Amino acid sequence: MKKIVSVSLFLFIVFVNIQAQQFLHPGIDMNQKDMDYMKKQVLARQEPWSSALKRLKEETSPVIELPHVNNIIKGGYGDIGGGKALLDYVDTVYNCALIWYITGEEQYARKALGIIENFSERIWFFEGNDAKLVGGVACYPLCAGAEILRYHYPGWTDKHTEQFSHLLMDTYYPLLRFYFPEANGNWNGVIARGLLSIAVFVDNRELFDAIIDHFIHGPANGSLFKYIYPSGQCQETTRDLAHVQMGLCEFGGAARIAYTQGVDLFSLGNNRLALGLEYTMNVMFGGKPQSYGDISTRGIDNRRGDYEYLYRHYAAKGVKMPMTERMCEEVKKLEKVHPLTDIERNLLIAFREEFQTQKTEQLSIELHPCTIAYPTGATDKPLGKIPANVIEVLPGEDLQVSLDKAAGTGQWVVAKTGIHNLKQTLKIPSGTHLAGEGLGTVLMFESVKNYAISPKDLSSMHDVHISNLVIEGATSHDAGYDPNTGRFYRAGRYANSLTGIAFLGQIPGSIKNIVLENITLINFSRNGIFITGAENLEINNCNISDNGSGIVPGPRLHHNLLLRNVNRIRIYNSRFDTSISGCGVSLANCSGAIVEKCEIARNAWFGLLLSSSDNITISGNLIEGNSDSGIMSEYLYNGCRNVNINKNIIQYNNGYGVETYAVEKINLNGNRYHLNGQSVEQENISTKSHIISNKR
Repeated sequence: MKKIVSVSLFLFIVFVNIQAQQFLHPGIDMNQKDMDYMKKQVLARQEPWSSALKRLKEETSPVIELPHVNNIIKGGYGDIGGGKALLDYVDTVYNCALIWYITGEEQYARKALGIIENFSERIWFFEGNDAKLVGGVACYPLCAGAEILRYHYPGWTDKHTEQFSHLLMDTYYPLLRFYFPEANGNWNGVIARGLLSIAVFVDNRELFDAIIDHFIHGPANGSLFKYIYPSGQCQETTRDLAHVQMGLCEFGGAARIAYTQGVDLFSLGNNRLALGLEYTMNVMFGGKPQSYGDISTRGIDNRRGDYEYLYRHYAAKGVKMPMTERMCEEVKKLEKVHPLTDIERNLLIAFREEFQTQKTEQLSIELHPCTIAYPTGATDKPLGKIPANVIEVLPGEDLQVSLDKAAGTGQWVVAKTGIHNLKQTLKIPSGTHLAGEGLGTVLMFESVKNYAISPKDLSSMHDVHISNLVIEGATSHDAGYDPNTGRFYRAGRYANSLTGIAFLGQIPGSIKNIVLENITLINFSRNGIFITGAENLEINNCNISDNGSGIVPGPRLHHNLLLRNVNRIRIYNSRFDTSISGCGVSLANCSGAIVEKCEIARNAWFGLLLSSSDNITISGNLIEGNSDSGIMSEYLYNGCRNVNINKNIIQYNNGYGVETYAVEKINLNGNRYHLNGQSVEQENISTKSHIISNKR
């Protein structure tokens, strides 16, 4: 089958070309031309270079003080042994190497080399809760300083290279190589930056390429596209702004190393990293952009020295970042009052030679969040016009009694703003419209088992409309300090085994005419929504996310949305993101389904899974960052039939963009693919009756 597909090959071409090249050395933060340009500007007393070096020297003593650090033990809430000393000394290595390169003052080179010699002999292992974090943070400046000395300082010998490489590959690499995507995403940014530093120093192309792949496709919270959403919101935005900044700057630092070696990660996702920076800087200056979950203002006064080189890179490429530019200027003013060596160092290294001497026509690129299914879910205000004759239910009142009373009368039941704690499954009668007042109306089911919401009559249900409220599966609606805490609980073996909405028909067509509109349904350990035996189902403007963990009966059986034996389906302008162990959307034995203008992203298996279904149209969606293929049409006893996949943006998924087996009549048209999997081939359209296994 020959098809014309739209696919960005830029990075694939870069990957192919770079594998035939030698690494550039020095080549972590800067190449040789960058270093020469920096030195030239300092010696010419140009600003900000001249003042930055002066202040860096004031903060960096050339007196050799060898660290007494052997085994690094760093707990989650304190330094048990050696962690703080290690981080102080590795920054000293980089700072001293820079000062020596610019000034030629040998005492700085001797100090940096002495610390490297000491570490190469003494550091044996890392241990404790934060071992990977402190190891990753320490690895980058240590390698960056060593890289400068190795290629410029006459006192560096082959023995130093051998001993230091031994430290990197025998101690740091085993600690970092498996990342830790289960943690918040800043960890993987840190680890990617550290591993890229190792790869460059030891000239390991295979390792370098594997890290680039992880940067793009890593699971859980592990990749750039798991960390920064298409809106610019970050995975830790509801946690605190200090960790968000760390995540952004560490992913940015990894991108800087890759760019030094000729691989552009900055521009991925229409400059996604820049979008995340602007979103976060906006919040730090008092802005209130749309977010999923409440934005945390903890750490709002935190400032870092990393912004400068990120801003300078994007400014040179014509990307407009007014909030980040404003932050850079604020940091420079603060630095004059409270000098910080990371700010001074970053002012020295922020300017690439190619951007100064090879100026091209400046573009003006505006950053905008993706508008597909954004924003969606429960609103921040009442939805539309609510009829005058309604039954209002305050928190603490019996919602079930009001639903039973209104059934079949045409009268709405309006759950008023507040937390409605339900002690048993909410059973929906036919002929019911249950509405909330937006994000402030929250239904909680802490002590309920199996199903949060189900039909009143298990044999049939019809004409049900649920709109504009939050259905919460966690034990608390407060995101808490760490957004991963609840996820760990829901993914555990003994989590409450709860599905959000379970409309399970007994026979085909026993459930009819169901509308779910502007619902936010989140944090259920089993399926978010599970519907069977239904006809005429509409899901529009809903946020069905962070559902479907790996509890019994196991991973990949619970999803954000699972429909089986459902006919005539329209799913529109909705969000199906971040299923812990399953898919965004799974359609099995369904017919006549339209999935249109939805965001289906960051799910732990496929974005959208089809099996034994027919007459399916998937159009205009954003399908990104899923841990397997973006769209999968699998073969079980039969394949699917008459599948139309048109005009979708399918990018950064870890498998193919579209993968299908034994589909009878498939039409693909106008889809845009970007860096799905590790191959130029973005589609795998197979006529084989191949059954996918658990070894993917």
